[in-house]
Amino acid sequence: MRYASGMSSRRLPAADDALIQIVNAALADATRRSGEWLVCRPGCTQCCVGVFAINQLDAVRLQQGLSDLEKTDPLRAGRIRERAQDSIQRLSAEFPGNAKAGVLDAAVFDEGSEAEERFAEFANDERCPVLDPETELCDLYEARPITCRTFGPPVRAEGGLGVCELCFHGATDEQIAACEMVVDPGDLESKLLRKLEKTKGPRGRTVRGRTIVAFCVK
Repeated sequence: MRYASGMSSRRLPAADDALIQIVNAALADATRRSGEWLVCRPGCTQCCVGVFAINQLDAVRLQQGLSDLEKTDPLRAGRIRERAQDSIQRLSAEFPGNAKAGVLDAAVFDEGSEAEERFAEFANDERCPVLDPETELCDLYEARPITCRTFGPPVRAEGGLGVCELCFHGATDEQIAACEMVVDPGDLESKLLRKLEKTKGPRGRTVRGRTIVAFCVK
C-alpha cells in the first residue's frame, strides 16, 4: 500500500479543528508581540524551500485540502500533483527512508545519528510542490502543516528558541524571548496523532511514520 493511498481514506479527528484554532491563536498573539521584528509576508518563501518532516495529521490535512481544491479548481490541483510527482522523481534515489511508501526512516529523528545527519543535508534546495511558482503563494494555505504555521516567531525546541533568519534583526535575546510562541500548551497534537495512527486504511492496515509534503499530494 502506498503511503498516500492509506491516508486518503482516513479522516482527521474532529478535534483537529480545535488544534488549528489553538495554533492560529498562538500565532496571532506572537505576531502582535513581535511587531516589526516579524517580517513574514505573502510572497516570502524562506520556509517553503527545503524538505521537512511532517506527521500523519499534517499529511491527512494536506490530502483533504487537495481534495477540496480539486472540486473548486481542478487545474490548480493538477499542477500541484505534477509538481509533487516531479519532486518525488528527483528525491527518491536519496530519500532517507522507504521511497515507495514515502515514509522516513525512524532513525532520522535520533539526535546525532547518521540518518539524522543525512536528512539534515537532504534536498535543502527543493521547493515545496504546494508553492505556486508564479504567485509565490501556498496553494493549500488553509491545510498547511503545523510547521508552516509556526515558522517565523520564536518557538522553543531542544536547542532553545528558534526564529526565522530573516526575522528579529536587532532584537536582544530578552526581546526575542518575550515574543515566544507557545504552539500547543496542552499537547493536543500528540493525542490526536495517536488516535489517527490507530485508524486503519482501506486494506485494514494502519499507516504510521513521518513523511514529506511531496508524498502527500502526488
